[in-house]
Amino acid sequence: MSADAKTVEARCVRLSAKAENAAALAPTIERQMLARGPNDLLIEVKAAAVNPSDVKAGTGLMPYAVFPRTPGRDYAGVVIDGPAATIGNEVFGSSGDLGIRRDGTHASHLVVEADAVVEKPKTVSWEEAAGIGVPFVTAMEGFRRAGVPKRGETVLVFGVNGKVGQAAVQIATWQGARVIGVVRRAEAYEGHTNAPIEVIDAFAKEIAARVHELTGGKGADVVFNTVGDPYFQAAHKSLALRGRQILIAAIDRIVQFNILEFYRGQHTYVGIDTLGLSSAATGAVLRDIGPGFASGHLKPFPIRANAIYPLERAKEAYVAVAGSSRDRVILKP
Repeated sequence: MSADAKTVEARCVRLSAKAENAAALAPTIERQMLARGPNDLLIEVKAAAVNPSDVKAGTGLMPYAVFPRTPGRDYAGVVIDGPAATIGNEVFGSSGDLGIRRDGTHASHLVVEADAVVEKPKTVSWEEAAGIGVPFVTAMEGFRRAGVPKRGETVLVFGVNGKVGQAAVQIATWQGARVIGVVRRAEAYEGHTNAPIEVIDAFAKEIAARVHELTGGKGADVVFNTVGDPYFQAAHKSLALRGRQILIAAIDRIVQFNILEFYRGQHTYVGIDTLGLSSAATGAVLRDIGPGFASGHLKPFPIRANAIYPLERAKEAYVAVAGSSRDRVILKP
């Protein structure tokens, strides 16, 4: 704690022990005294998002999650204590360790490293800024690791209407790449895009054949597989020569893998786990996409009024996310 640090009494959602499932989560509201360390900022939280990982950690699916703790990875708020130049700054951020290995963002106040925060664009509301975090960090970190798609490249996105899928479409079309999306049922793409995208219904068409047809036989330069093993073979067969597949999820962990086709195709597979990113590393990823929000090429997810909950109704928010709500769910202190 710095000698002149301000101390605040924060209202925090607390999970005391792991639950069997989301319905069995028993969050309470506790008051805790918070003060920043010498390299930290003290933030008054204006809004915090609820992610599936927040719920999974509460139900014991992440063995390194600590109890008791305050959940929450994503946030937006105002700096109320820190170096003089930072006080009053409107910021947002996310993290792989906040809310999992240490106390997180589902609270009225938050202590976080100074290099973790990013300036909130003036055109973005508190709730929208809080909702940017995990989906956009996952999408951008995938592209950073696999190679940011370029004009003339084709990006194939499985689970295109999920939040990470939509973030991937936004980033890829911002960079000038062509995007093909895959959906599980006959539906249009629901998110923002900077160019028209083609959509393949996974039940109506053989995915890889359709991708090769749409690309003149070449295939996709980048496959962003947000679903995992159910689409592993279709993704593999859709790749162009020297194509890259990004994987962020799994239902069944084991897949059939044709090593011959992998090396003959000179393919690259990239695994992304944003829970492995520190707050500072996450801030660096968010700074890469900040110009996109400033220019309007990237847009935050729309936040519906009925998807905003006070801290006292945190359990309802967690149950909504566990129930695969398509809304971006927000807690508002």
